[in-house]
Amino acid sequence: MLQTIRNAWKIEELRRKMLFTLFILLLYRIGNSVPVPYVDVALLRSYFASLQNTVLGLYNIMSGGAFSTATIFALSIQPYINASIIMQLLCIAIPALERLQKEGGEEGKKKIASITRYATVGIGLLQGLAYYLLIKNNNLLSESGVWQGIVIVLTFTAGSALLMWMGEQITEFGIGNGISIILFASIVSRFPRSLITMFSNLAAGALSWYILVLILLGALAIIVLIVVVTNAERRIPIQYSKRVVGRKMYGGQSTHLPMKVNMSGVMPVIFAQSIASLPATIGAFFATPQEGTFWYSLLKAVDTNSGLYALFYFLLILFFSYFYATVQFNPIEIANNLKKNGGFIPGFRAGKPTSEFIQKVLNKITLFGAIYLGIIAVAPILIGIFSTQASNSGISLGGTSIIIVVGVALETVTALESQMLMRHYKGFLE
Repeated sequence: MLQTIRNAWKIEELRRKMLFTLFILLLYRIGNSVPVPYVDVALLRSYFASLQNTVLGLYNIMSGGAFSTATIFALSIQPYINASIIMQLLCIAIPALERLQKEGGEEGKKKIASITRYATVGIGLLQGLAYYLLIKNNNLLSESGVWQGIVIVLTFTAGSALLMWMGEQITEFGIGNGISIILFASIVSRFPRSLITMFSNLAAGALSWYILVLILLGALAIIVLIVVVTNAERRIPIQYSKRVVGRKMYGGQSTHLPMKVNMSGVMPVIFAQSIASLPATIGAFFATPQEGTFWYSLLKAVDTNSGLYALFYFLLILFFSYFYATVQFNPIEIANNLKKNGGFIPGFRAGKPTSEFIQKVLNKITLFGAIYLGIIAVAPILIGIFSTQASNSGISLGGTSIIIVVGVALETVTALESQMLMRHYKGFLE
């Protein structure tokens, strides 16, 4: 990875792209430090300290801590991610959008991108209003009123729209996917604070050195596992029959159909975590019941550090992995395309037998990918349950964060390698 970055830095064009990306990220980090007006940041930060294990804590991690300080980028890129997911599902549910996506060409992609931008602004407006009502109802405002509310909501919405534009600029003029890189920067920005907390706990005696070594070795093992599974794929052999057109013969070559083991990425973990943490989120808005009562026991059972939550979380990851794989990969469509182009899988007839075989392979690799995601996501929770020192170490080892950081890093390196390869081909042709 470091060698790839070093080689890319030597190329002037890629160096400009890397510097442009760093400049946008610098602007993003500056914006993450500018709070919106009329909000008592000190009270808000102390309020969010009790919501770390809820869905609001997840939003805070994804925003790089901006959500708990009500900065102009507090909503981060969550509105854009939500809008993209909704559009992806609508393109499957609505035939007109599906035709626009598949048959509309470049113009169709631009229309869908435009709809996604408008949807991002709408979702940002709703989330900004919900966030304002949250801080208003908990008396976290330094000044309250209609004008103050309008300013706060519009600032949140404008911040999410500006961040979406910045991500698009990175995609067009920088390196890799801009939205993913911004999300990567948000999560990584919390690591220095976690390291400071870790060493402070180690110096104070709250954390033993051997526990720290085990945690770091476990984190390294998880990163290696993520890298291996992210690059893993099942390759189904494809053979194309020979056909004669005029005096030329076409086809006859062998290729393969690649199927990623974890084709759904981190989306099942995000969906599952949002739903599994809803009971704890709802409970956080009410007064803490007395110890020994039924409601206190129920609240402890659905807490995000409990074994019941870990089991429910794991099952939801399995469900959303199959759901997302079904949405993304259509075996019948692939089998029909192979049949039209004269391709077939050796040992299987074209049509229904081919689609059934692809579906069978898809179910197997989806199960493996879902179990992998579940282990990565649930492991930090189980470690915290069985080790009090590990849970209080101050190290952020959330499964979602690690998968996103490693995945985006691999994606960015791959993008750099592709651009360097294209440059070598261009020089050769010239």
